[in-house]
Amino acid sequence: MTASMADKRRDQLEQYLQKVTMDANMLRSDVFIDFLKLVQLDTFSITTKTAALDIFLPDGRNIQIEILTSDTAERVLEVVSHKIGLCQELLGYFGLFLIRFRKEGKLSVMKKLADFELPYVSLRSAGMENCKVGLRKWYMDPSLDSMLMDCTAAVDLIHMQALQDIEQEWAKPTQAQRQKLEALQKEDNQTKFLELSQEVRHYGYLQLDPCTCDYPEPGCGAVLSVGNDEISCCITLPDNQTQEIIFQMSRVKCWKVTFLGTLLDVDGPQRTLNQNLELRFQYSEDSHWQWFVIYTKQAFLLSSCLKKMISEKTVKLAAENPEMKDSSRFPPRKSKIEIAKADCVFGTIKEEDL
Repeated sequence: MTASMADKRRDQLEQYLQKVTMDANMLRSDVFIDFLKLVQLDTFSITTKTAALDIFLPDGRNIQIEILTSDTAERVLEVVSHKIGLCQELLGYFGLFLIRFRKEGKLSVMKKLADFELPYVSLRSAGMENCKVGLRKWYMDPSLDSMLMDCTAAVDLIHMQALQDIEQEWAKPTQAQRQKLEALQKEDNQTKFLELSQEVRHYGYLQLDPCTCDYPEPGCGAVLSVGNDEISCCITLPDNQTQEIIFQMSRVKCWKVTFLGTLLDVDGPQRTLNQNLELRFQYSEDSHWQWFVIYTKQAFLLSSCLKKMISEKTVKLAAENPEMKDSSRFPPRKSKIEIAKADCVFGTIKEEDL
């Protein structure tokens, strides 16, 4: 096999793995989920056992829970929600993330843990210091805050995250807004605080670490904020001037993530091998389709955010169009017993066969 053939096959495999793990029907298959769990445990030589896991909240506190090392993120989220009193029907609005805490209180959201991922294994295999599993809201449309206001625990969580995002300078209030928010915080008025936060620039957005892009020319530095149906890019030009560009999701046709190799990341005395990734998306500009490339180790997180924004838009359109709503439904996930009855082939698969 030539080098070009190997590269092509590697690219095809990457695309396949990305697509299959985003297929809603596949993720409802118990056989597929069990296979993915087994792969994660075997890859890092971790056996199934009871373990303690700290889940960090946006206000800096942590909740310690007892889990199995083979528990999925979906299961861990259920355990955490029960412990903090979060309504079960609101679980879809929250998620578990790998978060890296850096110097001077700065943090980086490294990735969103998919439902089938094992948080214990992901944390052990992260290969980074000061990396923790954190609980954050998981929706990109800030107006969805309104869906959570009847649950005290949910309001507490999104209020904590709003404070954290302002502290991290991900959300950017004006001076007047900041003064009003500080006054509401002193009054302990969470509802009014969150209502005013809706008016704050980039509220509810997720900001990525500084990266590079190929626009308007290769090698330009960029800081991306993603949310509210857009990608906001603050680009540093070669002459050190900055330019802000907004990419509307309604004009994004497609995107893909590509693995480019590994890079040695030096952060003081710490040296870490990081994946060198790129995300490129096709965008309609002046009636022409053009590819934009972003080089970031958070490419998979960015991809998850783009997919989430499209999903939320689809749900909103479905709510407005009953016919579309019916066609967008997926069948409920079957239990293992139902699968065995429905298909005798699945019923005969054993763990060693996987």
